[in-house]
Amino acid sequence: MNLPAGKKNEEAGRPFDLSEKRINLAVKQISQIVRDKEDVIKSLLVGFLARGHILIEDVPGVGKTTISRCLARVLGGQFSRVQMTSDLLPVDIVGGQVLDPQTKQLEFHRGPLFANIVLADELNRATPRTQSGLLEAMAERSVTVDGQSHSLANPFMVIATQNPTEHHGVYPLPESQLDRFLLRLSIGYPGAEAETDLIVGRNATDDGIAFEELNPICTEVELQSMFREVDSVDIHQDVANYMHAIVQATREDDELLTGVSTRGVLAFASALRARAYVENRNYVTPEDVRSLFLPVCAHRVVIRGTQNVHRVLAETFLQEILNRVPVPV
Repeated sequence: MNLPAGKKNEEAGRPFDLSEKRINLAVKQISQIVRDKEDVIKSLLVGFLARGHILIEDVPGVGKTTISRCLARVLGGQFSRVQMTSDLLPVDIVGGQVLDPQTKQLEFHRGPLFANIVLADELNRATPRTQSGLLEAMAERSVTVDGQSHSLANPFMVIATQNPTEHHGVYPLPESQLDRFLLRLSIGYPGAEAETDLIVGRNATDDGIAFEELNPICTEVELQSMFREVDSVDIHQDVANYMHAIVQATREDDELLTGVSTRGVLAFASALRARAYVENRNYVTPEDVRSLFLPVCAHRVVIRGTQNVHRVLAETFLQEILNRVPVPV
């Protein structure tokens, strides 16, 4: 494969020197609180820098809320958490008109969605009506109340969670909503050393920090500059052809009822640029494609004979596709 333009430029020096320090600082700070999860932290940063939303599918108690709060803290953003329940209404998360006792006028009071990073905990426990309210916010980055549109924060990211082993009293997410999530991740249990350190109360390092000591890695202006740098990351034609080949394979596989949509392809490209940026490259490699194919695409396909997307089964099918499509050299 011919060298992408970004790679040629990289030979003269690192493309994003200042941003590399910021990313490393963010990972280092969060890792002092959430142990043994650097890959997950980087994936969350990829989702944020790609301006996407993330679905974390995992069992309770592995640090989903903690890692989300830490991410918001180091990015200098406002964080809110919504515990999704079956009696929750759209107005509870979006906000609504409230009578001001002083002016006797109706005023719009913002709901918890008006934050930079919103954790929607146990999303599949909310009713379809409430899920659809969140869907509009994720897709349009605005909400409509009484015919009036209200813009959400910029940047804005939803981190939704669901328990893959709990099937009672839940409302499975429809394919249209799953497709709105850029990445589907799993945090998993920490390693033995990290967990035993937690048991005895030992910090990640001798100078381990508390949540309140986390420092933002950039200003709002610098963050917007980082977004522009992500958009400038180059995807070489050979890499684009490889990416399209594996996506097209999901559409032609007889075992899959539906493959990755065009919206999914564009989301895939955004995630690839963000991953290259997090790795301090201004070009995308085939390894980026292979690394993100399952997290970006496994929840976007439907397997024949299954009503809902089964995570392990979908990832197995896509791994087979990944193995049989030639990698550009």
